[in-house]
Amino acid sequence: MDFRWCFQVTFMLLFAICSFTDCYDPLDPNGNVTITFDTLQWTNDGYVARVSIQNYYQYRQVDKPGWKLGFTWTNNEVIWSISGAIATHRGNCSSFKDEIPHCCMQTPEIVDLMPDSRSPNSPENCCRGGLLSASAINPTQASSSFDIVVGNLKGNLSTNMPVNVTLLAPGGGYTCSPIQETQPTVSLVDGGIRDEQVFRTWKSTCTYSTYLANKTPVCCVSLSTFYSPQITTCPQCSCGCRPANKNTLSCISGSSGSEFVTASDALRCTDHMCPLRVHWHIKTNYIDHWRVKLTVTNLNYNRNYSNWNLVVHHPGFSQPATTYSFNTTLLHTAGISDDVALFWGIDYYNRELLNANKDQVGSVSTEILLAKDHKTFTLHNGWALPRTIYFSGENCVMPSPDTYPMLPNGTSTRRRLHNLILFIIIYLNFKLLRF
Repeated sequence: MDFRWCFQVTFMLLFAICSFTDCYDPLDPNGNVTITFDTLQWTNDGYVARVSIQNYYQYRQVDKPGWKLGFTWTNNEVIWSISGAIATHRGNCSSFKDEIPHCCMQTPEIVDLMPDSRSPNSPENCCRGGLLSASAINPTQASSSFDIVVGNLKGNLSTNMPVNVTLLAPGGGYTCSPIQETQPTVSLVDGGIRDEQVFRTWKSTCTYSTYLANKTPVCCVSLSTFYSPQITTCPQCSCGCRPANKNTLSCISGSSGSEFVTASDALRCTDHMCPLRVHWHIKTNYIDHWRVKLTVTNLNYNRNYSNWNLVVHHPGFSQPATTYSFNTTLLHTAGISDDVALFWGIDYYNRELLNANKDQVGSVSTEILLAKDHKTFTLHNGWALPRTIYFSGENCVMPSPDTYPMLPNGTSTRRRLHNLILFIIIYLNFKLLRF
């Protein structure tokens, strides 16, 4: 077995193990969402805090309807007021007669405001409708913050930290660590000539597991090449199995239970039953380059996918590449050197992956020109095919390596036979000329 297949099989086994245990994403090992509570000032019965949500995932974003942050107070605290966000429930505030707090719940849930709801005293990073961009795509839009005035501590300003942080972004899948006190946050003010330190800082780190978020995968990969008539389709039942009635065009899928597919979504019936399919086609082999067409297909009848992105792990990206219809950048990942590419749509052109309809599917595509490294390049054994593909941070089901399109069998044998026949003809002609 070729060493590249060994790598592929090992990679698939790692993901199989992750389905039963908690593990990190090997293509984004440092990715997380960090929740920070900074105590900015003290009040008569509490304190003012700035809560920040920072997305450090390179290609996982928080899409509509946005994040929802929860935690539990331990000292009967209340939120007197909040700026840049809103608590979803007020709770029982009957013990307060004069001033009514914004939220009296022991376990409040906080959501972001829309941009048109922003007030003049709101923090700079607030009010984005709960959306957080992936850090490798738009780092300036990868954070959110809001201010809260916490009270009802009755002179106990030791301020025990909240516990049990939860993050919905927008669906499940995130597990948050216990809040820990860390070094206080320091900010530069007055044009950067003075630094100011907050009084206390607490942090919690939230990590994502696709196996907690989705009952089944949400995308799959198919493959084809110019040198083989074989098309490797998505593995059967990749995201569920289609109904027995093969004439059914639309399937209701509630098996995934994630932000990608809900019980009310209707998918085009396929043997793989994935709402999203990624196809990698090797078009042309040049002397110094080779051309690939990459297509993402939306098989969901009811849903568009906005601000999508695609991650491709492929050895060819260790060489220069040109992409014609997508934005692209290389991800520098520890242990996998410069061969992971991130793609996303172009504004006002293909940032929206449209839904399918009765006549056709929705799709976006690009062609990629990859330079060859002649020391390692070969079309044998599937080298030109991707190792792993993610759609919006979700790992797509890859075909089994033994089904990949290969060079036609006997190519080298036919070449040797052709050379032998040519040699015999030349030899016979030489003998006839001597007579």
